Amino acid sequence: MTMSGPALAKPWLASVSPREQRAANSPQPITTASIKNLTLGTGHSIYANSILPAISAAHSEIIIVTCFWARSGTLDALNETLLALSRKGQTQQKKIRVRICFSSSSLFQKLFHTTSLSGRTYAPSECNRKLGLPRPEDLKGLDLEIKSIFVLPFSVMHPKFVIVDRATVLLPSCNVSWENWFEGCLELRGEIVDHFVNFWKGFWASDGDRNLKFTSGRAGDSTERRPVAGEITSVFLLSPHHRNPQFALPWNSCPRPPQTPLNTFLLAAFADAKRSIYIQTPNLTSPPVLSALLAALKRGVTVAVVTSERLMILEQLLTAGTTTKRCVKKLVKRHARLMQRRDADSSDVESGLIASPGMLSVQFYSADPRAVDAATEPVQSHIKVTITDEEVVIFGSGNMDRASWYTSQELGVAFFSPDLAAKMRSELDQLLSHRTRTMYTPARR
Repeated sequence: MTMSGPALAKPWLASVSPREQRAANSPQPITTASIKNLTLGTGHSIYANSILPAISAAHSEIIIVTCFWARSGTLDALNETLLALSRKGQTQQKKIRVRICFSSSSLFQKLFHTTSLSGRTYAPSECNRKLGLPRPEDLKGLDLEIKSIFVLPFSVMHPKFVIVDRATVLLPSCNVSWENWFEGCLELRGEIVDHFVNFWKGFWASDGDRNLKFTSGRAGDSTERRPVAGEITSVFLLSPHHRNPQFALPWNSCPRPPQTPLNTFLLAAFADAKRSIYIQTPNLTSPPVLSALLAALKRGVTVAVVTSERLMILEQLLTAGTTTKRCVKKLVKRHARLMQRRDADSSDVESGLIASPGMLSVQFYSADPRAVDAATEPVQSHIKVTITDEEVVIFGSGNMDRASWYTSQELGVAFFSPDLAAKMRSELDQLLSHRTRTMYTPARR
C-alpha cells in the first residue's frame, strides 16, 4: 500500500459515522503495538501453547472475552489452568481477579437470553453445572465473575481476546470450544492494550470493575521472546452490534453496511490497494466486500482468497440468504468476463488506454490428506486475516460474511508493518501448502 498508516487513517476516520464512532467508544483509535508472537494451529493448540501459559503467569487479573463457550478439551485445559491460578492466589494471599465474558453457548441459551446489554451474570452455583467450570470451592483463590451478552435475532458478540495483568493481550481467532479448526493468535503489548481494556470496561465490565483502580505494573509473562514486529502504528477497529440486519428483497440492491470503524477501514484498504489483496476468511458473503474486490480487480490489483466451501451453511442462509460457494462463483464469473474483455481489447490494454484486470485466485480450505493424526488435523479454516499490498495486516474476529458486516459485534486491529505482513503470509503459505484446493485460477496470458 502506497499510503503510510496516518495517511490512510485520516480519510478513513472522516468516513466513520459519528454515531458508530461513539458506539465504538474509541475516540482515538490510532495507536501503537508491539507484536511479541504469532501462533497458528488449532484452537486447542493455540490455547495450550500460547494463551494458557500467559494466563498461568498472571499475578493480578485475567480477562477472557470469547464468542462461543462449550464443553471441550480446550475448556478442560482452561479449567486446569484456573485451578492452578487459584492455588497461586491462595499462596500469595491475594485473590486473582478473573472475568469471563461470552455471547453464545447453545441455541437454547440464545433464544431465552435477556436482550439487555447489561447481560446475564452467572451465580457461582451455576458455573459448574451450566458452564462446565470447576466448583466454587475449588476456586477460592480467584475473584471470579462470568457474564454473557446476546441480542436477538442475530447480534452475537463476536470478539475474542485475553488480557493478562492489563499488560499483554492475546488476540485469537478461536473460541473456547470443541471446534477443530485452523486458527491464529497474536500476542500484543504496548499502547494497544489500553484500547482492549477500555473496550472491555465500556461494554462488559460491572460498575465495580469499571471504577476499579488497577495498580499492577507487571506483565504476566516474564520471559521475553524476540518480537515478531517492534513498535508499529496500529488502529483499534471495533464494529458495534446492530439488531436490524437490513435484509433487502431479491430485486433490491443491498443496503449500505453500517459505517463502523472496522467496516470503513476495510473498504478504505481495499480501495487504496495498488498491488495485492490477500483474504483468508471462514466465509465470504458480504456484498460490500465482493463489490470492493471486483473493483480492485478492475484496477489491476491481484486478489487471493482462501475460504471454505461448506462451513456453517445453515447460518449463512439465515443471515445472508446465500452461501460462500454461490458468492464466489459470481465473483469468478465476473472476473472471467473481465479477462474476456481484456483479450478482446488487447491492443487498448497494451497501449495503456485501459487497465489490465488483476489476477484472481480462489482456494477452498481442506484438511491435509497426509495428516498422521486425524484428531488433531484442522478440518476447517476459521482464521480471519486481510493483507493489502504486503504492508497492512487486519486481524481479529471479523469475517467477510454478511453477519459480521451488518449485525455482529466485531473487533479487529490494523497493523502497518511489512515485516508482520511478510511473516504472516509466509507462515500461512507454509501451513496451507497441503490444506487447500484451487477453485479458480485463470490461465495467464
